[in-house]
Amino acid sequence: MNNFAVLAKKEFVQMLREYKVIWLPLVFIFLGITQPVVSYYLPSILEALGGGQGITIDPSMAAQKGGEVLASTLGSQFDQLGVMIIIVSMMGVVQSDKANGMLAFILTRPVTVGAYISGKIISNYLFVACSVALGYLVSYLYVVFLFTSVDFADLVVALLFYLLWVLFIVSFTTMISTIFNSQGIIALISIVFLLGCRIIVGLSPVIDNMNPASMSKHAMEVLILGTVNSQAIWGAIAALALTAVTILVTNIWISKKKFNNE
Repeated sequence: MNNFAVLAKKEFVQMLREYKVIWLPLVFIFLGITQPVVSYYLPSILEALGGGQGITIDPSMAAQKGGEVLASTLGSQFDQLGVMIIIVSMMGVVQSDKANGMLAFILTRPVTVGAYISGKIISNYLFVACSVALGYLVSYLYVVFLFTSVDFADLVVALLFYLLWVLFIVSFTTMISTIFNSQGIIALISIVFLLGCRIIVGLSPVIDNMNPASMSKHAMEVLILGTVNSQAIWGAIAALALTAVTILVTNIWISKKKFNNE
């Protein structure tokens, strides 16, 4: 078994010990259920709460298409609470290894920094991506049941776009976890930066082409319009390039800090 496989196995064992394999998928399932259920029953809820208090129910809300509701799951639930939960679940991914001496121990073995980082990022990304995909699939099932069906090809393409954004979230949080020692600071910087990226999406096409969070917008457009924006390919290239930059910075930081000599 090579170094990468050993380190990836260690990560999955750690996820089991922290019960992350249980609570993270459940959180995304909950987020995935929330949007279609609230969208479907919101008029009834408002009518029940408002009664004769002057609240006007817009009848068009009941005519939402399935793609629109599924897109709002990505844009409202996953891009807000979902991003913060991913960050919180990963803020100690390297920081804890630095704090308990595990990083120094690992690097005294015949393990390269690249193998260590790839083991961290790939194993955590696969797990987070599966959790997001599970929540997305459950949301889709509720959307089909409560609203209208969504084209399967659009469903898959939108998910692939969104998972590129998730990949950047995982690699960026890993980089911040490598540089800083306080989990509070790691969470604060990651949340402010990543949610800031999401907030500025749509302000300018030029910025969108360099903003990895624009992949979420492209995913939503596929679900709503059924077409792929011609600019999506540039956004995908930029997201992959920026992910590579965060991995490079993480590699350089660990190599220069020489944890194996501390």
